[in-house]
Amino acid sequence: MDSLSNRKKVIEPKPMNFWERMYLPAILSGLAITMSHFFKKKPTIYYPEVQREFSENFRGLHSLKRDENGAERCTACGLCALSCPAEAITMTAAERKKGEEHLYREEKYAAVYEINMLRCIFCGFCEEACPKEAIYLDGNIAKADYSRDIFIFGKDKLVEPIVK
Repeated sequence: MDSLSNRKKVIEPKPMNFWERMYLPAILSGLAITMSHFFKKKPTIYYPEVQREFSENFRGLHSLKRDENGAERCTACGLCALSCPAEAITMTAAERKKGEEHLYREEKYAAVYEINMLRCIFCGFCEEACPKEAIYLDGNIAKADYSRDIFIFGKDKLVEPIVK
């Protein structure tokens, strides 16, 4: 079949010389690259003795914040659960009882608040969606373990302790 433009370019491979056929320059350049890696600084960090420096926008484990009076900021509005693309956040709302005014900010609070860390992708959408600034991704690195149920964080692991 003829080409439509009738512009055909015939390319003939140029013959290799003796050294190129022996692949000696290619082998020597590969060895030179390998030898140069011997003298570079090693990127190994000896954790936990040496802590890695994180960037400003590092997203660690979740934490539920308290206000200046020590009350929980979360009002169980559910916006964090709705914005989570991995559907890792579940919560159950409850109404505040008499005598619990110092524990919760609003009349409605999250009685159960759980984050499945195995599903979480640390995108930060929950942090951005929260109107009360109750959830932040400012914790440490997620630890490794063999049991799956350890990675479902409840309020016991998420709520920051009361500072007096």
